[in-house]
Amino acid sequence: MARLVLIIDDEEDIRQVAALSLETVAGWDVAVASNGAQGIQCALAQRPDAILLDVMMPDMDGPTTFRELQRLFHDNPIPVLLLTAKVQGPDQRRFADLGVTAILAKPFDPLTLADQIRMVLGWSD
Repeated sequence: MARLVLIIDDEEDIRQVAALSLETVAGWDVAVASNGAQGIQCALAQRPDAILLDVMMPDMDGPTTFRELQRLFHDNPIPVLLLTAKVQGPDQRRFADLGVTAILAKPFDPLTLADQIRMVLGWSD
């Protein structure tokens, strides 16, 4: 059974590149959402195996979306990997303090994105 990864990012180009990468390179199923609220609804409806979550989005940013996902899935949390261009030390610590599974840098390499996710999550598929 293929893994399902939910990509929550307000930038259409990022969603498309990441989705194509994960579908083509890894053979995973992908769901996409363009904002935090839509992403939460998608997570509730589809229960993905992992979520790639953009940090900077209008209305509901990544950290706020993450906290709501943690509240909703507190009994069985979904691994969340933050996608961010903010990879400086203080930002990394602030994001790590949230309790996310990992922080992935933007821009990412579409050819290695699936391998990064596999490594962080310990997936062998």
